[in-house]
Amino acid sequence: MAVAAEHFESGSTRLTALDALRGVIMIVMALDHANLFIARQHPRPEMWTGPLPVYGSTLAFFTRFVTHLAAPGFFFLMGVSMVLFADSRRKLGWTMGAIVRHLIARGLLLILLQFWVEDPAWSLASAGRPMLPGTDGPVYVGVLYGLGAAMIVGSLLLQAGTGWLLGISAASVLATQVLIPVAIRLYIPVAPGLRLLLVPGQTANILVYYPVIPWLGLMGFGLVFGRWVLQDRDRAYRRAALLGLVFLAFFVGVRAAGGWGTIRLAPGPGWMAFLSVVKYPPSLTFIFLTLGADLVLLAALARVSGRAGFHPLLVFGSSPLFFYVAHLYLYGVLGLTFGPRGTGLGPMYLLWLAGLVILYPLCWAFSRFKQQRPSDSLWRFL
Repeated sequence: MAVAAEHFESGSTRLTALDALRGVIMIVMALDHANLFIARQHPRPEMWTGPLPVYGSTLAFFTRFVTHLAAPGFFFLMGVSMVLFADSRRKLGWTMGAIVRHLIARGLLLILLQFWVEDPAWSLASAGRPMLPGTDGPVYVGVLYGLGAAMIVGSLLLQAGTGWLLGISAASVLATQVLIPVAIRLYIPVAPGLRLLLVPGQTANILVYYPVIPWLGLMGFGLVFGRWVLQDRDRAYRRAALLGLVFLAFFVGVRAAGGWGTIRLAPGPGWMAFLSVVKYPPSLTFIFLTLGADLVLLAALARVSGRAGFHPLLVFGSSPLFFYVAHLYLYGVLGLTFGPRGTGLGPMYLLWLAGLVILYPLCWAFSRFKQQRPSDSLWRFL
């Protein structure tokens, strides 16, 4: 998630489409976690090491499928936000060194929050089993770690040329597609350090879902897109629409071929199996499908920004880290209260919506509070 983003400005006009897209992906992410905490019908992860999940109904598939937009959107939007942040701070007189140090500090904060704030929340979905360092539970290395590590790397690339950024991004994506199938064939034991860098899975008591290298390319592309936004926002959104459609077409071609770029074949016949792709690490088909959809959605949101019903998306999108932490504990408590043994998907959807209603005023209040802090305030980290 683009948890390190703020309200960004270009001149006096808000970049509402970016905030709105962030709001959309926060909402669908909340649906995924409500499914885990409340319905307790969350499918097994789409890992490179095992078979892809098979769904018993269209609703069960849809509930998981739409949430795939979240993770790629988080890394992409974080890259965009880093560029816009650097531009806004340069206009306030910050040096590039100060900007880089600030972003590195933010990245380190996200990594700390992963272990000391996010991980305890997952115990609400696992019968209270602890997930803290030094306990008997697994140390979960999730999306906050991945985002924090990618932000640290990305802060060092802010002044790199656009061609270099695209090359590094492509290399990180392609390295994943090449090396993971090798690991499948050889089944080499994976050291913890390699887990954190490249290969998701569990070694000893460390469970990694978001190693930095496979997701780095999405952040890098966000850095490039952020530059396009600064140069010509309308043109950037047109590019988003075109690239999104191209990526979706590439998804169809690569998935239909069923070989390189898929990591694992479809789990069976039918359209649901065709759309089931490896997420951990992101296969090329996963990236084409989800980032393509995110880009098309961004272009569509740019065309309708400011219309009725848009405000909640902006509220959620402008307070992503607060939303992320709060929603984990909120849905965890709702699950323990209303569905300690799990509910059906219908009740879960109602409680998911109820949770969004509760989160809305909280996010609105926190967003306003943060905007009133100075640009160098510690609150701006959140």
